[in-house]
Amino acid sequence: MTQITATRSGTVTLGGDMPVHRLGYGAMRITGPGIWGEPADRDEALRVLRRLPELDVTFIDTADSYGPYVSEDLIRAALHPYPGLVIATKGGLTRQGPDRWLPVGNPAYLRQCVLTSLRRLGVERLDLWQLHRIDPQVDQDAQFAEIAAMQREGLIRHVGLSEVGVAEIVAARQHFAVVSVQNMYNLVTRQHEAVLDYCAQEGIAFIPWFPLAAGSLAQAGGILDTVARRHAATPAQVALAWVLQRSPVMLPIPGTSTVYHLEENVAAAALTLSDEEFRQLDAAGHAEWQRHQA
Repeated sequence: MTQITATRSGTVTLGGDMPVHRLGYGAMRITGPGIWGEPADRDEALRVLRRLPELDVTFIDTADSYGPYVSEDLIRAALHPYPGLVIATKGGLTRQGPDRWLPVGNPAYLRQCVLTSLRRLGVERLDLWQLHRIDPQVDQDAQFAEIAAMQREGLIRHVGLSEVGVAEIVAARQHFAVVSVQNMYNLVTRQHEAVLDYCAQEGIAFIPWFPLAAGSLAQAGGILDTVARRHAATPAQVALAWVLQRSPVMLPIPGTSTVYHLEENVAAAALTLSDEEFRQLDAAGHAEWQRHQA
């Protein structure tokens, strides 16, 4: 039986000094419905987290708003003190109930986010802290300046951004080095191609969230289904393999609440698409995206 391991995805180095395997894990789905409250099966959530290092997954992405707080608490319970792992978290979104999110970029609140994540995760410095959203109601330079101050104080090792455009990344880089950008991106969601290209040019890790989506391309008889059958894989595995091959700075973080699906996702690291398969999938994904924009 072929060993399932994230090492086959290759490596990306965050900030020039923090190498991780390019297939990570997103810890949003180990919470309750609407990313609210405790998971339906806490024991399985802990099993998922403990399985990660066994599969050589070295990058785990979470946020204080997942639960809220539930995801960070579970990660600490399962994995502290995190040997060989990079735990990335985010702050700047508040919760008003299931599936409700509101950005708050007040500098004092951002500092609270960092300090409480440090406490929940049980660390003295966060490996990677990402601004979950830039608050449009607060001067963005004030938000960036506070983050830079916390980095200088040693509370944060590296800084990333989420759901931003190129102009916002450039503005943030006036205050601190941006080592990662976490935007929604997948085979059929392509609004951030320019951001991805900028990240590749600048050596910034691009962390696509919702990386498995494939829209109508996953239908029986379509190009995704055809390629999946050819490789004895699932359409989701092929979609993830395409994301990995799209750019060497890509660091996808598929999430799941079951060990079975975790192992299925990590197995995609061993799947290599031919140049023609990649091209066909890319063209079909672009066409699907454009149809939705019409």
